[in-house]
Amino acid sequence: MKTLLITYLLLGILGASYGQADLTSCQAIRKGDTLILGNSMIQRTYLFQNGNLSSFALQDKRTGKQWTLANKTADFVLPAKMGDPANGSFMVKYIAGTSRTPAHLEADVVVSLGTLWVKRVFRIYPNCPAIACDYYLKGTASDWQQQVQQAYDVRNLESLATQKEGEANTVVLDRLALPGLHWKGKSVEFFDATDQNNTLAQEYTRLAYRQEVRLRGNVLFLDEVGTDAGIFWLKEAPVSGVQLAYPGFDFSLKFNEMRAAGIGLSPSDLRADEWVRGYSLVLGVWSGGETGQLMAIRSYQQNLRIRQPNRDEMILLNTWGDRGQDKNINEAFVLRELELGQKLGITHFQLDDGWQQGKSANSAFQGGSFKDIWRKPDYWLPDPKKFPAGFSRIMEEGKKRGITLSTWFNPSVDSSFKYWDRDAQVMIDQYKQYGIRMWKIDGVRIADKQAEINFRKMLDTVMASTKGEAVFNLDVTAGRRFGYHYFYEYGNLFLENRYTDWGNYYPHFTLRNLWMLARYVPPQRLQIEFLNKWRNQDRYPKGDSFSPANYPFDYLFAITMPAQPLAWMEARNLPTEAFAITDLISAYKKHWWAWHSGQIFPIGHEPSGTSWTGFQSISENESTGYVLIFREQNKTDTTRLKLMKLAPGTYQFTHLMGQGKSFRLAVAASGDVAFTLPQPKAFGFYRYERVK
Repeated sequence: MKTLLITYLLLGILGASYGQADLTSCQAIRKGDTLILGNSMIQRTYLFQNGNLSSFALQDKRTGKQWTLANKTADFVLPAKMGDPANGSFMVKYIAGTSRTPAHLEADVVVSLGTLWVKRVFRIYPNCPAIACDYYLKGTASDWQQQVQQAYDVRNLESLATQKEGEANTVVLDRLALPGLHWKGKSVEFFDATDQNNTLAQEYTRLAYRQEVRLRGNVLFLDEVGTDAGIFWLKEAPVSGVQLAYPGFDFSLKFNEMRAAGIGLSPSDLRADEWVRGYSLVLGVWSGGETGQLMAIRSYQQNLRIRQPNRDEMILLNTWGDRGQDKNINEAFVLRELELGQKLGITHFQLDDGWQQGKSANSAFQGGSFKDIWRKPDYWLPDPKKFPAGFSRIMEEGKKRGITLSTWFNPSVDSSFKYWDRDAQVMIDQYKQYGIRMWKIDGVRIADKQAEINFRKMLDTVMASTKGEAVFNLDVTAGRRFGYHYFYEYGNLFLENRYTDWGNYYPHFTLRNLWMLARYVPPQRLQIEFLNKWRNQDRYPKGDSFSPANYPFDYLFAITMPAQPLAWMEARNLPTEAFAITDLISAYKKHWWAWHSGQIFPIGHEPSGTSWTGFQSISENESTGYVLIFREQNKTDTTRLKLMKLAPGTYQFTHLMGQGKSFRLAVAASGDVAFTLPQPKAFGFYRYERVK
């Protein structure tokens, strides 16, 4: 076969529903031994090599910048003696848009390497400067030399043998033999388990060198020094500290070779006749400095889950934040919270642990446990003493008040989620009987690959039964879970437990965590808490100006606005004055969809309790957007903040909420804008528009 050409240039007049789009720019072409993948923004070219791909060119089609790659070996490498590549196949398919994911092109490349099969599924989205790749393995690899480590052994730099030692024992997902020696890498490592961590993102900057430099993190930006252009990798996996079969690093830099490592699989995870999914890797191109980096990766992230206003936007009330645990929850309590929640302006109410007949390990009462749940067949039924009519009455009341109800759920962890199908049925039954379609998923421990496989089966089964309308509120506060870049398509993240009872809720801590994550994680995907600041004032040191009691209540809510606000409290414990916030919440709802529809990034200085800081939402046409400004305990009433993607011109800033006033000014190429807030611990929310 001299020439094989498979190309999908689809006429994409498919309608606007479910994110369907024109796919005519997306291409997956094989011609002879050349494979080309890309769209209108990016193109990557490979030698096909019977399915054992090796890259030889990468192009940013927006700027015309092209890198010629001198890869001498295959891009994907296993630490095993594998057979010659055989049975190479290539298939292209159109993936229709759904309520969760947009239409896109997929290209499957399969190769056998002796007794092991490797499948790569490339995902290509229109108008996106990145190409994703999902990795699957099948078969056996008896001599796979698995190396799992936590620290790099630094040895003599003069020995070439030493430089290569250790490289052979790592699964290489991708490699780029980039031209030139002057490359700078910035990796970003993320931390979940927020019950223990209060800094959730850490950046590391390194230069490529003759000796391999190893970096941890889910994101790596590669900057070709002096060119204002570069490449990024996004590893779709849990945070580095809890990845399965972790080799001790995620990326490495070396003269003329960059690598992405760690597939999340061990030899024992393989199946002879079943594909086992590993971690995924996204490669993208960027230009235009840090702003270009951030917008490129965000452009890809926006394709992972379509946001719908009636499904994904929420102001959620969860009463666990007042530490009542399961002592208070019953029908009368919920009805009262719904009444007060409507007054406050919430849209969702979540029944946390305590609604069920079974008693969990987090119960305030003796005898609770998460072990052997399925030996108690009534464990996940509503407690008839607390809810005599089941959920019927509270669901009816919620509908009357315009409030959607959801429940907390802790899957059975027995034997790597062996009972995933029974767990799924609990949620499906709630959906069919009561119309519940949102669940807070807690208590997860992914100890091995089988646990991950079964957990995904549980979520997918519920998704199928709800026709894609389920929202999983995935808790990342503890345990071995999925972090910020994995299982993205299933819903949002419950970020952190903070309590005035323990004196660990500080507004500037919450603002800082959101601000730091928002650079690399869409904040619209995070649930961010505000608490009852009047409770437990004696749990904070006297004279502590950063304690929540010293902040206006509307300021606490404003911190959550870039994300999904979480009222982490019992509404019945709020004083009358707290309900003055209703006007702010009502105003927020008028703009939340447009505000969240943009790309939201942090601006200003890192929150410290004394900074000027904030967030900017950039609309698709870049001439309009929103800014949310915070003046912490700062002595100056005016500051200049650099905004992103503001072309020079005259802009109208219309004040919408908080303090501040509307203004008009000419913005120079620097993008600096002056904001004034008359007093500390104040915020201002503005919509901007270029008027000339």
